[in-house]
Amino acid sequence: MNRGLELIGRSLVRFITRGKPQAGPVDAKALARMRTALRPGDVLLVEGSMKVSAAIKYLTQSTWSHAALYVGDTGKFSPEGEPLELAEVEMDVGCVLSPLAKYGAFGTRICRPQALDREGRRIAVDYVLDRLGMQYDLKNILDLARWLFPLPWAPASWRRRMIALGSGDPTRAICSTLIAQAFEAARYPVLPTIEYAQAMGEEDYREILHIRHHSLYMPRDFDISPYFAVVKPTLEAGFDYKALNWAQERLLAAQ
Repeated sequence: MNRGLELIGRSLVRFITRGKPQAGPVDAKALARMRTALRPGDVLLVEGSMKVSAAIKYLTQSTWSHAALYVGDTGKFSPEGEPLELAEVEMDVGCVLSPLAKYGAFGTRICRPQALDREGRRIAVDYVLDRLGMQYDLKNILDLARWLFPLPWAPASWRRRMIALGSGDPTRAICSTLIAQAFEAARYPVLPTIEYAQAMGEEDYREILHIRHHSLYMPRDFDISPYFAVVKPTLEAGFDYKALNWAQERLLAAQ
């Protein structure tokens, strides 16, 4: 039975990972600004263009269909000579290192774990690097299908827990769950369940955080997390609106 599901999963992966052409050429300046703004431990969200990307964006009601962790200088390079700075999980090859230029023509967002110290970042990065070569969890494909075609009696609010993303096999991973596990290893919250409790003799309620199971995380969770800041490379580079070249002004100056 498992062998049959494996074959079905691989067939689906070959179909849904057929990508569309990139939206346009890579903007070298924008890519350089993004590289300068990134720090090890940052999460890069990607607006993908494969068939499965559209499904994930629809199902999660989000712009983002993929997540990668910026790990910084690894000393390794792609066949094209690009430095491999991202760790990500791809459906067809598993957990791999990729160049930042791979997503230079796509919509992206940098999400930074606020106040996470150097040691915490190292723990998160090392966690992912130690799992290079792990296979993609093909059960996730079937889980996404179950979300797309839910049981009629299941309320929408239950779907997230019902899909139980991933098979639980420690030798497999999906993009967002592996990154969530990395931050869990660093004891850093993403979207924990919050319980309010009042200790005996105290008037104020305390927040008690419960770590959600990593299988329930999706790319958009790093975007909406109150503990991750959105980093905009253009602003990080020192944005000066007075230095902008407006087309109208150039036309007036030429007259």
